[in-house]
Amino acid sequence: MYAVAGVSGKTGAAVAAALLARGEAVRVIVRDAGKAEAWRAKGAEVAVADLADEAALTAALRGTAGVYLLVPPVWGASDPIGAGTALGRTLARAAKAAQVPHVVLLSSVGAHQPSGTGPIVIVHRAEVALREAGVPTTALRASYFAENWGSVVPVIKSDGVVPSFIAADQALPQVATADIGALAAALLVDGPHGQRVVELAGPADLPPTEVAAAASRALGRPVQLVTPPLEAAEGALIGAGVPAPWAALYAEMYRGIASGRVAAEPGQPTRRGTTPLADTIAALLS
Repeated sequence: MYAVAGVSGKTGAAVAAALLARGEAVRVIVRDAGKAEAWRAKGAEVAVADLADEAALTAALRGTAGVYLLVPPVWGASDPIGAGTALGRTLARAAKAAQVPHVVLLSSVGAHQPSGTGPIVIVHRAEVALREAGVPTTALRASYFAENWGSVVPVIKSDGVVPSFIAADQALPQVATADIGALAAALLVDGPHGQRVVELAGPADLPPTEVAAAASRALGRPVQLVTPPLEAAEGALIGAGVPAPWAALYAEMYRGIASGRVAAEPGQPTRRGTTPLADTIAALLS
């Protein structure tokens, strides 16, 4: 039996689906009991627990061969790093108390860095918390989500532009969430190997110009890339409705990408997904 958190989001749902497709027994963890029936219909057991509720989460994790965990963003927090750090520590305490033999943690490229990476610091600290708790953990450090481009789909469709704070010619490792789910499921089935890191990227590192080209092909009309200066990122994100503390963190992350600080840790194994970036862009625009 494998437990999977975050099934209301893309990666958790992908992990649970991949495990079920393998014929594995799956327990999904949902915060909203109203979402339980859909998963039961797919053959999963359901546990209702808020990830911030240590006692409920501990109960949901007991008796499993492995669990998939992630640290969801606390959007209303005035201190997102502090709130995320506290949540990561809760996950670690619950996993230890439940005697979980193996955690696959959704982490991020750049998570070996303790600072200067924006919200990635949260998963850096979650990795540390699990390690200090003595829970065998595979940190699955996924690269930039290809689905992140979904946030600018309305602008692509209305204005024919792809706005990007990543430089036009910067080859960026990007990965589809389906590939994250498939690898996380495989790592769970593979079992614990102490404390380890697995970096994950897509089939090719591609610059934002390729996103615009893929959007042009998908829509059948020209789509141009627009790259505002990094100094404008924080204000633009706030203008788009991102809470100010998060906007500041994302701006720091973009600076980290530009400087090379947000990059895979040298010496760690890297896997490649199979979903082409163009396929994700086409699906987002369909």
